Amino acid sequence: MEAVLAILIGLLVAASVYLMLAKSILRFLFGLILISNAANLLIFAAGRLTPGQPPLIPEGADAPFGTVANALPQALVLTAIVIGFGLFAFALVLAWRAYTELGTLDSDEMRLAEPREGGS
Repeated sequence: MEAVLAILIGLLVAASVYLMLAKSILRFLFGLILISNAANLLIFAAGRLTPGQPPLIPEGADAPFGTVANALPQALVLTAIVIGFGLFAFALVLAWRAYTELGTLDSDEMRLAEPREGGS
């Protein structure tokens, strides 16, 4: 199962890098979502995928009994999902404002502060 997950993470990272290298800002945003999901899956895989009970300690015991799930990767991924959604929402609004102001989502055509090649 870990090998399949590793291959999936690799494919997601490869697809996200391909999308992020495009000229279109919208494709960049889709690549940003994919790389965020790949990072979340990587955190899950690093926390080992073992089936187990919730990490609850019974009353009067010092530790949980039997095999328990690792709660740290779950908490980290939940936090990363929330932060990733906020980042995506901000970037989407920023891209919308850029489109309404400049009329394009092509990053080469958004070069207002840089002089054009050829002198003028």
